[in-house]
Amino acid sequence: MSEKQLKAFIAKAKNDQSIQEKLKAAKSPEDVVAIAKEYGHEFTQDKITKLSARELEGVAGGGSKCGL
Repeated sequence: MSEKQLKAFIAKAKNDQSIQEKLKAAKSPEDVVAIAKEYGHEFTQDKITKLSARELEGVAGGGSKCGL
């Protein structure tokens, strides 16, 4: 449940269209955590809010409905 896991998931998502589509459909940080877990990455939603917008930029087309 570390920031390292979150960053690894973001790196994976940047190169995987299916993950990007799921992230675009996410409606909450909890949804993002669940999607990440499907792909073997575990972290808590508080890790999402600790990353800067710059670090999250580019994932799911630059943003999502869940406020990332």
